[in-house]
Amino acid sequence: MILIVLKAQIRQDKRDEWLAGIKEYTANVRQEPGNISFDYHENLEKQNEFVIVEVFKDSDAGAAHVGYDHVKKFFPFMSTVVAERPKINYQDIDGDAWNEMAEVTPQ
Repeated sequence: MILIVLKAQIRQDKRDEWLAGIKEYTANVRQEPGNISFDYHENLEKQNEFVIVEVFKDSDAGAAHVGYDHVKKFFPFMSTVVAERPKINYQDIDGDAWNEMAEVTPQ
């Protein structure tokens, strides 16, 4: 399983373009055969900082991901809206990337 977390600071003047672009990109990535999940969230304490969390079935699915047309279009688009180079955390994990949290149980 591949777990990818990106952190991107978006330029204030490009915020609306970013929101439209990431919404469309999210819908496209979620349709990829090897995608398990794709979500993005804005940092509530730092305006225009977004975190993207992507999970793919395996390294083959991750490799296929970067070959899709929507990805090839999104990366150049993203370059036009970021304020700085995004940060990435890429993990190739054996088994399931998600486990139950032992410290919290619903009551």
